[in-house]
Amino acid sequence: MRLLIIGSLDGQVTAASKIAIARGAKVAHVDGVEAGLAALRAGQGAELVMVDIKLDVKGLIRSLRDEHITIPVVAAGIGTDADAAVAAIRAGAKEYVPLPPDPELIAAVLEAVTEEHHALIYRDPAMKRTIEVADQIAASDASVLVTGESGTGKELLARYLHDSSARAGKPFVSVNCAAIPENLLESELFGHEKGAFTGAVARRIGKFEQADGSTLLLDEISELDLRLQAKLLRALQEREIDRVGGTKPIKVDIRVLATSNRDMEAEVRDGTFRQDLFYRLNVVNLRLPSLRERPADIELLARHFASRYADSNGLPHKELAGDTLRLLRDHPWRGNVRELENCMHRAVLLAKGETIQPEDVILIGQEAATTDIAATPDQDLRAPAVPGAAGMVGKTVAEVERDLILDTLRHYLGNRTHAANILGISIRTLRNKLKQYSEEGVAVPVPGESNRRAMV
Repeated sequence: MRLLIIGSLDGQVTAASKIAIARGAKVAHVDGVEAGLAALRAGQGAELVMVDIKLDVKGLIRSLRDEHITIPVVAAGIGTDADAAVAAIRAGAKEYVPLPPDPELIAAVLEAVTEEHHALIYRDPAMKRTIEVADQIAASDASVLVTGESGTGKELLARYLHDSSARAGKPFVSVNCAAIPENLLESELFGHEKGAFTGAVARRIGKFEQADGSTLLLDEISELDLRLQAKLLRALQEREIDRVGGTKPIKVDIRVLATSNRDMEAEVRDGTFRQDLFYRLNVVNLRLPSLRERPADIELLARHFASRYADSNGLPHKELAGDTLRLLRDHPWRGNVRELENCMHRAVLLAKGETIQPEDVILIGQEAATTDIAATPDQDLRAPAVPGAAGMVGKTVAEVERDLILDTLRHYLGNRTHAANILGISIRTLRNKLKQYSEEGVAVPVPGESNRRAMV
């Protein structure tokens, strides 16, 4: 766990650092926001940023978001400053830590970042077979392609491989190839020099250099543009990269893992993915079974998530009724473990009795309970209703497609990744469609926009 502290924390830096170090964290400190951004751009890396509330917390979070540096931020300040705490949370900080720092609170914040989200929980033979193979090859430097449906835990398995390897002492570096716009992805992967393009205000170290001596995960590798695939192939073959705008190659020592929820051999046949790159990545293929293929894990995972979300919401632990377990076992779980996790989170919040009953469980494809709950971007309350034939008569195929895409996007509060997964299209295809609709004057939902239309 690497913690970057930005600012003086009202003179409490030493105390906070000692507490964090005692909990196993490696701590770095800089004086201001710009120095913090410079450290992160230079590849110093951190898994958590703690920033003084007196600094420009909102500006820091905006800069991190604009530069696609995905790191949780917590703010810290004098405990009595309630207004500052509220402002920090509204700006995007995950937590507010009052000062002077409390050892237990600091420990809880650190644990929240590194906790069981990285744990693999299973007992089904299908999953055991996959983990057995992972254990066999974890210590090697072989490239691994992890495949499986959305929500099966491909990134967790990649982290497991890293944690079981000789590189485990170094930071695990991950980049989601679908979540970053195509024109920025090259810089994200390989870095750039100052002035390499408009907006390149300083040198930026890319993910390859950040992962030097460690492991790099290329999540959703199938979304990578063909031009970048060629540059990636060279990096894997030569173990060297070129920063955007750079003049000399840079040697890197990395192990590359990749994930995809697509049929990569079909992508190769269709010409959307390079065959030579596929072979370079697919030295070992680990396929994660869907939740339907590991039924013995459904009850185990359901109990785990129910316990986790009871703790995180300060609620008493509740057992799952027998009818609830039967309901969960019979559900197809097209969203896999992610869908089950969201389902149990909702059930914990809805349950009113001493046990979680079937009526407390909202499943995708099932009508929601009468309780009106606002969804969040990482919660799939239920699948969008499929328009009936009567609603489609008189429309062109393009119009029906547009309505389906926009309705799905509204349902998921503008979350592009979730909508693309449900629609079964790539994030790039979705972005192109939305760009087309915007140019045609059609209103496109923005992230966070409600799926509830105005009543007239």
